[in-house]
Amino acid sequence: MDFTLDETQREIADLATGILRKELDHERTWHDAGYDTRTWRALADAGLFSLALPADLGGDGLGVTEISVLLAEIGRAAAPVPALAALAYGVLPVDALGSPRQRAAFLPGVAAGETLLTAALHEPSAPLTAKPRTRAETDGGRWRLTGTKIGVPFAAAAERILVPASTPTGTAVFLVDPAAEGMALASTPSSSGLPESSIHLDGVAVSDEDALDDHAPGEALATVRRFALAGAVSLADGVLAGALDLTSAHVGSRHQFGRPLATFQAVAQQVADVYIASRTLDLAARSAAWRLGSGLDADGDLDVAAYWLAHEAPAALGTCHHLHGGLGVDVTYPLHRYYSLTKDLVRAVGGSASTESGVASCSSN
Repeated sequence: MDFTLDETQREIADLATGILRKELDHERTWHDAGYDTRTWRALADAGLFSLALPADLGGDGLGVTEISVLLAEIGRAAAPVPALAALAYGVLPVDALGSPRQRAAFLPGVAAGETLLTAALHEPSAPLTAKPRTRAETDGGRWRLTGTKIGVPFAAAAERILVPASTPTGTAVFLVDPAAEGMALASTPSSSGLPESSIHLDGVAVSDEDALDDHAPGEALATVRRFALAGAVSLADGVLAGALDLTSAHVGSRHQFGRPLATFQAVAQQVADVYIASRTLDLAARSAAWRLGSGLDADGDLDVAAYWLAHEAPAALGTCHHLHGGLGVDVTYPLHRYYSLTKDLVRAVGGSASTESGVASCSSN
C-alpha cells in the first residue's frame, strides 16, 4: 500500500507546518491557560479543525486519515496544544456516533477553537479499559454515573468529557459536563506540563440524550478507543520524526576532532536506528489510520502501532538525547519537549504491558 500523501493531505500538512512555524513560540508563557492558545486559535482560523466536520456544519467532510496528517505535523513541532484530546478523543467519535443534536451542539465550537472536548479512557490499573468499573445505573428515567477516571487530558477546560461506563446490559459512552454536580476533578502531573486530571464521579446525572449511539453492544466504546489510539500514534509519529530532524541537524553541524559528528560510524549507526524506529512508526500509524478511515478492521494495525510507540519510541528518544550530549538535557534546548510528549503518549496508549497484550491477542487471532 502506498501511503504517500495525496494532494489534499499534502495541503493540510503544508498549511499546518506554515502556521506552526509562524505562530509557535516555546518561550511564550502559556501555562496559565494550560496550552498555547495563540497557536491553537491560528490553526482553528485556518479551518484545520473543520476537516472532519460534515458539510452541514461547515466542515470538509474528511476523516481520521486527514486528522492523522494534522496531528503528525503538530507532533513534529512539539506544539503544546490540545489537538489529541479535542480532535481524536472528541471530534472524531462525536462526529461518528453523535446524534444530530450532539454534533451541532459541540463540534462547531471545537472547529472554531472556542471549546474543547476530551475523553476519560483510563481507570486505576486499567488503561484504555474495555470493561469500565465506572457504573451507569438507572434512576427514574436517567442514569447515575459512579466511578473514577485517571489521566484525563484538558478535563477542566473541556465543554464535555466522553465518559465510558458499564451499564446493566453492556457499556455506554456519555457526554458529561465537567461542572456537573457530583463531578470532582483533581489536577495530576504530566511529563509535558499539559494539564491532566483524575475524575471522581459520585452519582453524576445524565440522560439517554447524553449517550453516544451504540450501533452494537460495546461498539461505542470500541470506536472511541480506536480513534484515541489512531490519534495518539499519529501524534507520536510526528514527535519522533521531529526529534530525529533535530538530532540529525545537530550531529551534522557539531564538530569533533575536526569533522562533523555525523561522519563517525558509531554516530551514523545510532541515527540510523532512530530513523528505522521513526519510519516504522510512521508506516504503522498511517496504515492504522487508513484502515480505520476506510471502514476496514483496524484493530491489528492499531495494536502494532501502539506497541511500536510504547516499546521503541522511548528508546529512540534516549538515543537522541545521547547523541546531543549535555545539550540534550538543557531545558533551553527543545529536545526535552519531544521526550516528555513521548512519555505522555506512551501512557495514552496504555503503556508497555498493555500494548504487549494487545499485540499478543492480535497474533493469536
